Amino acid sequence: MSNHTKTEVIVGGAVLACAIAFGVYASQSTGLSQSGAGYELGASFRSLEGVGVGTDVRLAGVKIGTVTGVTLNSDTYRADTRFSVADGILIPDDSAAVISSEGLLGGNFVEVMPGGSPFYFEAGDEITDTQGAVSLISLLVKFVAGDGSE
Repeated sequence: MSNHTKTEVIVGGAVLACAIAFGVYASQSTGLSQSGAGYELGASFRSLEGVGVGTDVRLAGVKIGTVTGVTLNSDTYRADTRFSVADGILIPDDSAAVISSEGLLGGNFVEVMPGGSPFYFEAGDEITDTQGAVSLISLLVKFVAGDGSE
């Protein structure tokens, strides 16, 4: 083997190792490695703006799951949402699901606001207390134009 060939093999191996390390990191940080774990809950929102499949579900700011499905209910015109919750996390059955924003320029996520019930949701249950996304643009328009309720 010539000197150039050995160098090319070493550099190629280093690039391959970096690519594998990045793939492992990406699968862990996006939750792909935990796809089978947990149980599924549902919720129906008036507005699901900024939320789609793969969006985080958080409780007290900690990721506890991801949105697994979004469909439009043609009878109620609401966004029916399914999301997974990690095993071992018990959510009281009087909890609420709220679409929250990470900030002015951040994305939206589903936030679970825990209730105080001694009973918990089970797999397949539906969270009925929901609050949809609030559009920042519509709030600004109302503020600037005035809503006429003075």
